[in-house]
Amino acid sequence: MNDTATPERIKALIQAEIEDYDMSAREAAPTLEAFRAALREPREVTVNFSGGITQKCWSVTRPNGPYRVIYLPTAGYFSLCVESDFGPLDIGVHGKAIGCYASV
Repeated sequence: MNDTATPERIKALIQAEIEDYDMSAREAAPTLEAFRAALREPREVTVNFSGGITQKCWSVTRPNGPYRVIYLPTAGYFSLCVESDFGPLDIGVHGKAIGCYASV
């Protein structure tokens, strides 16, 4: 796993994103509030990718229905994953943590 992918580093990335979040849209405040409420301490999980590939990543939100936001350390960005019988499955929604969360 990438040495910079520590819980403290991930929390710093999320905090910077929260501080820079554009609050000009009407739906921004409720989105940010829901995202903050869903945050959890980063926890290491194995994520499944298409083609049978797995990777150690970090879960950063509690589930929102069947979805949760994961940090992909080798890519350096966040992903929206769906729960499956085999654990979290990457569904190809990548980017900033709040944007991934808001795409549900």
